[in-house]
Amino acid sequence: MRRPVALLAGVLFMGALAVPASAASTSGGDEGFTIKDPRITESSGLAASHLHPGIYWTHNDSDDGPYIYAVDSRTGKTVATVTLRGIGTPRDVEAISIGPGNQIYVGDIGDNLDGTWPYVWIYRLPEPKVLQNQTVQATQYVVKYSDGARNAESLVVHPKTGRVYIIDKKENGGHLYEGPAQLSSSGTNVFKPVAAVDLWATDAAFSPDGKQLAVRGYFGGIYYAWNGGRIERRGRLNVPLQGQGESVSYSADGTKLMYGSEGADSSVEAQDAPGGSGASKSPSASGGSAVGGVGGGDTGDRFKVGAVAVAVVAAALFGLRRLRRRD
Repeated sequence: MRRPVALLAGVLFMGALAVPASAASTSGGDEGFTIKDPRITESSGLAASHLHPGIYWTHNDSDDGPYIYAVDSRTGKTVATVTLRGIGTPRDVEAISIGPGNQIYVGDIGDNLDGTWPYVWIYRLPEPKVLQNQTVQATQYVVKYSDGARNAESLVVHPKTGRVYIIDKKENGGHLYEGPAQLSSSGTNVFKPVAAVDLWATDAAFSPDGKQLAVRGYFGGIYYAWNGGRIERRGRLNVPLQGQGESVSYSADGTKLMYGSEGADSSVEAQDAPGGSGASKSPSASGGSAVGGVGGGDTGDRFKVGAVAVAVVAAALFGLRRLRRRD
């Protein structure tokens, strides 16, 4: 989703004050990389390949087409462009996730006007076994929410059950919506709220074992114990402050969380996953309040002032944008 230029400038300025040096990405695979494809200027979702080590799938936000891109994290280059066949024209693609059976799910679930679309779409396609430019048949699902239309940028598929979940995007926190046990391509799939999420969520991801749910926002993140869908907050994520933090994915082995952002030559930054094999445990595992109501990272007290300032600036600009839109 696009944001005013002033927000980007403010985030970059405050980020220099608020982010510790350890949050900067390094080069090389699951240690972080830069997306070098000039076509990918609005990377809005990220998912680690199940079939191809070191490959991450991504897509543009809007105004692109029915495409997803396989990016090699060792070089930052696109090694395959996949065109989805058998679907309509995408409106606002915001998320990508891979479920059981190496099935890729793409969430065309954005709604920048918070309720304009009476329904949204999910697309499903098999992950290609060969990385080359190709066209793949996709299945399109119609999705509605039981409590009315809403904006969302987070879609996750449980790696064990294959059930699809969506988290809506609200400034003061949204909800986790659960889809049917099996999606139907012939009817409407109604998603129902099952749990509150304490974050202005821009993306989410399941750990490979399905036991953790990581949710990120622009300025922080929270991780939950999945607990069969009865999510329990465990702590805050060490989210790097990015120009427009849009995406998150666990690495294929579950030891890292990969955080992506929009823009040309956008960076994907790596942090240790909480509780992951070989990963350091989050210092706030007891779970504290989110900074500024939009989720804080575990960067220490000396960085919280900067994070709060960024949140205040973003909230003010977002409010002005909404007022202008109403006018």
